[in-house]
Amino acid sequence: MRNILLVAKREYLEQIRGRAFKVSTIALPLLVAALLAFSHYMEHKAGAGKHIAIVADNAALANDVRQQMLDDKRAQYTVDVTAPASAAERDELQRQVRSKAIDGVLAIDSSNPEKIKATFTSLSVGDISGGLQNALNRGIINERMIAKGMGQTEADAMLAKVSIEAMQLDKNGKIEKSNGRAITIKATLMLFLLSLPIMLYGLDMARAIIEEKTSRIFEVMLAVAKPSDLLAGKLLGVGAVGVTQITIWVAGASVFMGTQLAAELLTGDIAIRFSLTEAICFPIYFMLGFALFSAVFSGLAATCETAQDLQKFMAVAIVPLYTAMGFLPVMINDPSSAWSIAATLFPFTSPYTMLSRMGMAVVPLWQIAISIALLILTIWAVLWFSARLYRVGILMYGKRATIPEIVRWLRYS
Repeated sequence: MRNILLVAKREYLEQIRGRAFKVSTIALPLLVAALLAFSHYMEHKAGAGKHIAIVADNAALANDVRQQMLDDKRAQYTVDVTAPASAAERDELQRQVRSKAIDGVLAIDSSNPEKIKATFTSLSVGDISGGLQNALNRGIINERMIAKGMGQTEADAMLAKVSIEAMQLDKNGKIEKSNGRAITIKATLMLFLLSLPIMLYGLDMARAIIEEKTSRIFEVMLAVAKPSDLLAGKLLGVGAVGVTQITIWVAGASVFMGTQLAAELLTGDIAIRFSLTEAICFPIYFMLGFALFSAVFSGLAATCETAQDLQKFMAVAIVPLYTAMGFLPVMINDPSSAWSIAATLFPFTSPYTMLSRMGMAVVPLWQIAISIALLILTIWAVLWFSARLYRVGILMYGKRATIPEIVRWLRYS
């Protein structure tokens, strides 16, 4: 045990003092925050402020569509109406689009009131937004209701939007307000907060094994410690580095939550809250996920001669993460589906997906217990396999590990 703790202390201090730890501890959360802020900004600002010209043979319909577009405060349209429009006026508007004086021309053909046609001409095929489509349809419906004898007040009442307020029922029967957008942000944030440290520290441990193997330092270390002690010490030391980094992030986030900026950002539509169960499960799944993937990378690294050889095993790190990211939309749409449950029980994806799913629905305790139990059993099996590869592989030089060679290593150990 003393040797394990000495190796763990060495690994911990070596990485904590490194520049990479300091940069990633500060830069990574700032980068995530910047990406979230940029996404929030672009969602509200992208496509806003466009200058659109409407041409139509029905002035009343054109002005009604214009009013619907102006009512969309987020889009901030500037709208001109030419109705009726001559051929020369239409050509002039096309020229203004080409010269970028205006962003597009919406042409409405209502010569057949039962089958109205519309075209939108711009320099980009992606300029037709949902807001523009919605404004056109609401304007047409409004004109049709007025043509049937309905007053404008009644027509407005018929077209009034009704928003659905999402409510979530917890296991105790308590109903709380929920928000799909906030849940999506929270689920994505939890996935990245868990996956990035697990993957990065797992790969870092693999690279450290290769460096020590190349420098022959293992030959000295094995004189005073068993291979299993070295592997256990490295797992404990690097795992402690990951816990330290996440603790710093949590402390920084706690300080940020008390600021006025956080009060403005984390309210309303994007209010994000974490339950006590999530707070307890986060370090558990981080440590188990780190132990699983680090054990995998340790065994693989022992079979490699150089860092270039390790690159061929990158899929071992990337495929589970991509699989978890692929399950994320499924869990957002139906967190209680069979696929969502499978993603949170499968050991190689559960460290990434369970916390995300817990933010969307009430996960039964038995599923959490089974997920953790399966993770522990998988870690034990992988450690058994990796430790045997590690014992022989760290002393093998100048020879690429083939499948038959690896099988012989398992028998030797």
